[in-house]
Amino acid sequence: MRGASRRTAFVALALWLPRYLIGVYGFDIKTAGMIGAAYSIPGSIFRAYGGHLSDKYGAHQVTWWVMWVSWICLFILSYPQTDFTIATVTGPQTFHIGLNAYVFTVLLFIMGVAFAFGKASVFKYISDEYPDNMGVVSGIVGLAGGLGGFVLPIMFGALVDITGIRSSAFMLMYGVVWVSLIWMYLSEVRKIPMMGKGSASPLSSSSN
Repeated sequence: MRGASRRTAFVALALWLPRYLIGVYGFDIKTAGMIGAAYSIPGSIFRAYGGHLSDKYGAHQVTWWVMWVSWICLFILSYPQTDFTIATVTGPQTFHIGLNAYVFTVLLFIMGVAFAFGKASVFKYISDEYPDNMGVVSGIVGLAGGLGGFVLPIMFGALVDITGIRSSAFMLMYGVVWVSLIWMYLSEVRKIPMMGKGSASPLSSSSN
C-alpha cells in the first residue's frame, strides 16, 4: 500500500498542478504546463536511478528517505498564501507570507525526484516480498495507483470548495504521507534492533 500511495499521489498531483498554478499564481495554461513539467518529467526520468539505489541500498532504506523528503516538501507547500496585520507602535503593519513561483517550482522538482525513487522502490519491495507472485501484486499496486489518481483530484476539488484554501490539496497529501510514515515505522523500522548488542540504525539496514 505504501507503493500505491506514492503512485496515487504522483498521478493525482500531475493532473491537479496546472489548475493550481493558474489559480494561485495567475499563469496562463502554457506556463502552468511548463512548470508542471518540472514535477512530472523528473518523476519519470529519475525512476531508473531510483531502481539502482533500491538494488544497492534496499527498498526499505530508499522508501524511508523518500517519505521524509516528501513530508518536508509537502509541509512547506501546504502553507497557504497569507496576509496578516500586526498592531505596532507606529500603526498597523501588514505582512505577506507565501511561496513565490520560483521556490514552489524548486520544491516540486525535489518532490518529483523523490517520487521517482519511491516508484522504483515499490517494485524492489515486490520482488523481495512476493517473488512468486510479482505479476499479480504489480497489477494490484498499479490498479490501486490508477484508481487513487482518479479519486484524489476529486477530493482536491472538494477540499477547495469546503475550505476555500487552494493549498488544501497539499495538506491532504501531507496527511497521507504522514500516515504512511507511521505505518512504515510500526511495520518495519520498529522491528530493527535499536539498543544493546548488535543494534543497528533503521537507515543502515537493508531490506534484503
